[in-house]
Amino acid sequence: MTDRDRSEWKRVATPEEAVAELERLHTGAVDALRGALKSFFADGCRPDAATRQKFRYPELCITHAPHEVPLSTRRAFAKFPTPGRYTTTITQPAAFRPYLLEQLRPLTQEFGAQLDVGPSRQDIPYPYVFEKGDELAGVSAAELARHFPIPLLSEVGDEIADGLWEFEAGAARPLALFDAMRVDYSLRRLVHYTGTDWRDIQPWILLTNYHRYVNQFVAWGIDQIRKESPYETLILPGGIVIDAKMSDAEAQAAIASAPWHKFQMPAYHVTAPGRQGITLVNIGVGPANAKNITDHLAVLRPHCWLMIGHCGGLRESQRIGDYVLAHAYLREDRILDKAVPVGVPIPALAEIQVALQQAAAHVTGETGDALKGRLRTGTVVTYDDRNWELRWSQERRRINMSRAIAVDMESGTIATQGFRMRVPYGTLLCVSDKPLHGEIKLPGAAIAFYERSISEHLRIGLAAIDILKRQIDSLHSRKLRSFDEPPFR
Repeated sequence: MTDRDRSEWKRVATPEEAVAELERLHTGAVDALRGALKSFFADGCRPDAATRQKFRYPELCITHAPHEVPLSTRRAFAKFPTPGRYTTTITQPAAFRPYLLEQLRPLTQEFGAQLDVGPSRQDIPYPYVFEKGDELAGVSAAELARHFPIPLLSEVGDEIADGLWEFEAGAARPLALFDAMRVDYSLRRLVHYTGTDWRDIQPWILLTNYHRYVNQFVAWGIDQIRKESPYETLILPGGIVIDAKMSDAEAQAAIASAPWHKFQMPAYHVTAPGRQGITLVNIGVGPANAKNITDHLAVLRPHCWLMIGHCGGLRESQRIGDYVLAHAYLREDRILDKAVPVGVPIPALAEIQVALQQAAAHVTGETGDALKGRLRTGTVVTYDDRNWELRWSQERRRINMSRAIAVDMESGTIATQGFRMRVPYGTLLCVSDKPLHGEIKLPGAAIAFYERSISEHLRIGLAAIDILKRQIDSLHSRKLRSFDEPPFR
């Protein structure tokens, strides 16, 4: 613990004490910043240097100095790649308390790590302490930037997740994939894109590219909270909450009033105690949206995200309404080529693949050859061009070489982001047309297909999550971790 004044730092004995101290420091910093902003809005009072020193994120430092042979564990996270000092800044520790304790308890109990907590040198940008839309109160952003910390792009990045951080002898190693500044940046973007409070986003996430899945998810959510189930509320864009006390008429009126159309990627949450609920995000079409939302969802450290959407079937033997379980991706989306070069393999995760296949068997009631006739495993091509068919003469050979069986615009991006951000991922698509075989989505046939298939498809995704919840200890695969990972998941 060199290179700074540690007089305000505190050695704590337990993870619980560490999180409590993080909460105390974060609350104090946010209150100080809000108070200074209030004074500035009221009478132009500018914070002095001593006051600005209070606007800092708390920092967590863990020291691992083993006196014996390092403990071996099959767990993919909450372990040390090497002895040393590990640090990260922390935001919203009260909201992240279960996650922080999940990481810290094994590090202290199994590895004997020492915990220290104190103020960091990283300022909290003033926009991250506002909760309402009228925050500037007539003061220009330029004027606020002269006297209060602002978000600096030079301090926000994914260098740790992308393995670009530089190790220096005697310096601390990163404790987590994302520091406080990066997390706060994404929390604000999640509110902007999804139309819901980031605190409502559940750790089990379904991503879709079609609004009709939303209708089915909302209907399922209402059914769950009406009957005896683990689920308690349905939260819609705009923060509208539906619970079991509401009548059917009141619930339908609330659904009709939800301003989902105001948000680029609206999110819907069915909540359960212990944050065991499920979130559905309609990400729309294309790899840019897919990367955008998963960049931000990743800071919440979800247990998994699954893509359930439509695709084009590439084989004559496929039928409209069949399912595709992706076990590989031909990445023609191009959006992540610099962060994850196309030569880096994106592995299928056995736990996810098995859960999706078991869920399909359970929901459809089909097994053996009957199930194989409807559920095909293979490579999915993910394009950045919706009209790739217009380049068929150029694309034909590559599709043939890859043995691809389906094409879409999001799955490869979502899987690559899961691999990159260490979030378990999987893809189950439904064939909605066969562009190479003349079976396109004519209006009448499309409506019949949607009514028949979407409900079943969504139920398979939900059933897969139920299966994964029961095997959470093995879900966070070591396939997603490198040899010099930060200790935190």
